[in-house]
Amino acid sequence: MNLSLNEVEVTAKKAARGAGYSWGLAEEAGKATRWLCAQGLDGCGILADLLSATDGQDLSKMSPTALDNEWTAASGQLCPLIAGASLSDHSAQISQSGLKLGTVLSPLFLIPFVARLNGQSIRVEWNGGSAVTDGGNLSLSLNGTPTASAVTVHTTDQPVPLSVVHTRAEPSDQDWATLIQLTGRTYAPATEESRLLGAGSGLSDAD
Repeated sequence: MNLSLNEVEVTAKKAARGAGYSWGLAEEAGKATRWLCAQGLDGCGILADLLSATDGQDLSKMSPTALDNEWTAASGQLCPLIAGASLSDHSAQISQSGLKLGTVLSPLFLIPFVARLNGQSIRVEWNGGSAVTDGGNLSLSLNGTPTASAVTVHTTDQPVPLSVVHTRAEPSDQDWATLIQLTGRTYAPATEESRLLGAGSGLSDAD
């Protein structure tokens, strides 16, 4: 399967909304998924795994409950989409002392949000991997498939080599089917009136 990044972003947005996120967070999910794909990562697979894990959960319990030196969640696991959307308000803290996050689902999904903190290179570390980004470029080190893990975020002087920008994504059929299934929840169920209108009603003006 070979898709444009526009199609990926739109589908990711609707899938996140179908999984219970607000439209605002769903839009962030679409942008983050697109960014990951542009960096050559399996953004669709990362999002599909995340939404499968959070679907049906109380998202408020996966939100940061304390925005100080270490972020935690009532459920014991932070959602990277919700936590990531909050990072821009704490760029000064990241620059000065760094930031610790308790167990985060799908740590890779934090990276697109870190990349928005322009003007500095930032390092994200979790159990089994790390990433450095300056916003447009990404240096990634992985040891196996990233799983839920505590995360640290801090600035770094480490140079980031130029990344190859990808303009297409190649998700697996299974991951794409997961996203498409979730998008179906955003559509209003058909009513008898809408079915008639869709069929031109079959009635003449004289009726």
